[in-house]
Amino acid sequence: MRGVWRDGNRFALLPESRCFLPAMTEAIAGARQSIVLELYLMESGTLASQLIDALGAAAARGVQVLVLLDGYGSMKLAAADRRRLVDAGVALRVFNPLVWYRLGKNFTRDHRKLLIIDGRVAFTGGFGASDEFLDTWFDVAVRIEGPVVADWVRLFSRLWDSPLTRGEGDPRLVQRLGLDVAALDDYQGMRGRVVWGQGYRYQAIRLSLHQQLRQAQRRIWFCTPYFVPTLSLRRRLARAARRGIDVRLLLPGEAHDHPGIRYAGQRFYGRLLRAGVRIFEFQPRFIHAKFSLADDWATVGSCNFDHWSLQWNLEANQEVHDARFAKEIAALFERNFAQSVEILPEDWARRSRWQRLREWLYGTLDAWVTRLR
Repeated sequence: MRGVWRDGNRFALLPESRCFLPAMTEAIAGARQSIVLELYLMESGTLASQLIDALGAAAARGVQVLVLLDGYGSMKLAAADRRRLVDAGVALRVFNPLVWYRLGKNFTRDHRKLLIIDGRVAFTGGFGASDEFLDTWFDVAVRIEGPVVADWVRLFSRLWDSPLTRGEGDPRLVQRLGLDVAALDDYQGMRGRVVWGQGYRYQAIRLSLHQQLRQAQRRIWFCTPYFVPTLSLRRRLARAARRGIDVRLLLPGEAHDHPGIRYAGQRFYGRLLRAGVRIFEFQPRFIHAKFSLADDWATVGSCNFDHWSLQWNLEANQEVHDARFAKEIAALFERNFAQSVEILPEDWARRSRWQRLREWLYGTLDAWVTRLR
């Protein structure tokens, strides 16, 4: 299975939880045949409880409900909530549960975020079922219809019955998942492709991004919450800026769930700024979204494009090549740039010794961790 460009899709950008959470809730309530949910982060709380209620109600009316959670990202989901899902008739499985006797294998995580309704409509983005997504974090999702939904179903199915997946849910259930996809043959149809990564073993997301960085003629705008880029990505961003491309990074400001990661990434600011890359730090709240734009190509999904995503995690993104969708993504970027502080080269050169020390300390720790693979 490889990512294939498919025409005739419809993509709707859903910026912020006030857009994507109601849309996903409505889709679950309207499901008639099947619901597929794959999440990295699910923690007991208000949002998780609402989701469990909605999934249980769907199962009660005869909908086949499959939920696949990551073994680490779901550690804070209480046993009582897991039992609520199973007792309601939801098929629940967990990817790569943590075990003490194979520590190296524990680094492999399912970081994908996916909801599929009736094999017809899909959602992906940076979302999870944790209360931070209600109002504390800024995130983005995309609603998907058309032929690429079948690729999302196939991607989920491969992991559901993977040898690394455990749980009470029957691995054979995915064999009964139906599809209801049809291409839009009029002007509304958009071109899209599902791309995914499996750590070192399969890096289609990384290769696709590198291709776009080489080919871009006008702009490369990049949003990620955990900016600890690989050497190859840093070099490509700098080269693009030097050849006159408008290269901008939209990154979190002081509002961050892991400040150490922010400091580790900031050690790369100087070289990128000198190459002509513009860096913006988002101010209102923690920006957890992962979306990028290169001319009329856009990608939205789970991948942070950092060492963790590219070396260990299972990731998946929706790529779109359409001027209309790119215009929406560009407008979202512009709104967020306006709410950000731009890091200027001359200001960054005057940063404090304490700031430089934090960059060195956390950068050294990050470099050590990434060598564990």
